[in-house]
Amino acid sequence: MDRPEVALRVLAHFRPGPKVLEFLEPERSWLDVRFCDPDDDEMFYRELPAAEVIWHVLRPLSAEDVIRAQRCRLVHKLGAGVNTIAVDTATERGIAVANMPGANAASVAEGTVLLMLAALRRLVELDRATRAGAGWPSDHTLGETVRDIGGCTVGLIGYGNVARRVETIVAAMGADVVHTSTADDGDPAWRTLDDLLAQSDIVSIHVPLTDQTLGMLDATALSRMKPDAVLINTARGAVVDEIALTEALHAGSLAAAGLDVFATEPVRPNNPLLTLDNVVLTPHVSWYTVDTMGRYLTHAVDNCRRLRDGAALANVVNGVTHQ
Repeated sequence: MDRPEVALRVLAHFRPGPKVLEFLEPERSWLDVRFCDPDDDEMFYRELPAAEVIWHVLRPLSAEDVIRAQRCRLVHKLGAGVNTIAVDTATERGIAVANMPGANAASVAEGTVLLMLAALRRLVELDRATRAGAGWPSDHTLGETVRDIGGCTVGLIGYGNVARRVETIVAAMGADVVHTSTADDGDPAWRTLDDLLAQSDIVSIHVPLTDQTLGMLDATALSRMKPDAVLINTARGAVVDEIALTEALHAGSLAAAGLDVFATEPVRPNNPLLTLDNVVLTPHVSWYTVDTMGRYLTHAVDNCRRLRDGAALANVVNGVTHQ
């Protein structure tokens, strides 16, 4: 097949660094990538009608946005979850939607364990006390509250790529690991959600946001957890009822939480979770490493090359193909 003389137009909805630009330099003869800061709506809507491919990260791509993308043939999620994309509208308009399952698993798994350790060992509180000159003598309650991961039962809600990597890491640290998923998978470590919540010292969420998982961890579910347990969420914020979580943390019916995701992102400054000392927070960046960006760009460029050459696209989630 003859290759097109005009470069394939890509709207990349994130701010690039020098390493990203260096990676893409060899592809410039056929790939015209226009980078747009997630907050720059003026540029986004100026570039959107001409884009043949959208590289999507976190800012929601609404049905109205998809309709405006008149030349678009592929929306490629740089990541796994496509809940921030109007997939149905894309399908109706013959636009393929693809993702990158597993590309960020290593980074998110390490970010998950980071939050486990930070919450479990009261890292933020101790950092603050040390900087204020109040770190010595040591807080005697550390010996009553701080845990080793190796002494805990870690419960994984969901058992996909990220969860399995987390299991490998914490098991190597000595933890007992149980998991739940949509159905009993025959593994001796499988538990119902209720049993997992009751048994676990650390509960870590690894499910996509769907109609079934929205608000899954509500007040009733949280009440089944141990009062000295820690909740970790690097999946999607809306899986957890944030009001119920705030109340549980404030009341002491849950010891701590480590959160990388929120129901509304960017997190609103008046979100009460931001006021709690027993919460460790990061701004949806557990995936965001040099290593993951390299894998993302490799997958994204490969699918653009397939689109250019009329080959089958990889990891299409909505059944639309362009050949």
